[in-house]
Amino acid sequence: MLPSAPLSSLSTASWLFDLIVVQPFFLPVGDGQRFCLFHQAHGGGAKGAILYIHPFAEEMNKARRMAALQSRALAIAGYDVLQLDLLGCGDSSGDFSDATWQIWRTDVLEGCRWLRKHSVAPLCLWGLRAGCLLATEVSEELTESADLIFWQPVVSGKLHWQQFMRLKMAGELASGQSKGVGEQVRRQLANGQSIEIAGYIISPELVEGLEKSELAPPLGNGGRMAWFELSTREDANLAPISLKRIEQWKAAGLVVTSSLAIGPAFWQTTEISDAPELLTKTLAILESWQ
Repeated sequence: MLPSAPLSSLSTASWLFDLIVVQPFFLPVGDGQRFCLFHQAHGGGAKGAILYIHPFAEEMNKARRMAALQSRALAIAGYDVLQLDLLGCGDSSGDFSDATWQIWRTDVLEGCRWLRKHSVAPLCLWGLRAGCLLATEVSEELTESADLIFWQPVVSGKLHWQQFMRLKMAGELASGQSKGVGEQVRRQLANGQSIEIAGYIISPELVEGLEKSELAPPLGNGGRMAWFELSTREDANLAPISLKRIEQWKAAGLVVTSSLAIGPAFWQTTEISDAPELLTKTLAILESWQ
């Protein structure tokens, strides 16, 4: 029998992770392949089948450790978990410049189909940041209800893009050439030209899809959603815009749970950071759904 251990200690309990079967493989999608890691539920008889959808650009790399820790912890607790690198990301085929929002949606759908073939447990989509937008859109295309786990969700793709574009403006400002950068970027995209920001070549199609995406309640989903945010302040509350969106989801008839965990914004910190309380609270929500 698996010895009990608090999830807060799992990041250092490597011997527990050794008990988990992790299957790396390439999933054929279109004319390419997507790199995946399948964490099989310890002991069989999975409680849930969970697909992780990573965030946008460099946030994906900063979040890899937390995604891995949570995936392993969930597998130890009895959940099947699939991590999937979208087109042009991580070890998947293609370049980031090849990515479009629609292709990424297809990638997530293919991940769901693979997971359903290999696990009969209830489906759950777990997104981080912009991954929450993809999770919401894909959940409307599924033929079954799916629960949703949101980590620090992006509520507006347009706002997220504007914030990302500031990286380019900051770089140009440092070189003394910031004047008119925003207009220049918009002109390039309108002319069908890709742009480079922080080392990423981004296509107009990807920008268009991201900007149109909103974290709105999915039609006909009928599942449950858990919303998590992080703060380093003990007295912090959820952001006002988050509370407004959560009320919209509740009004649409979904069962919504929200929680604030103490920890750093690991997807953007300079050094790779952990947020153990987020791991424990995420598992606690999933266990409450059983």
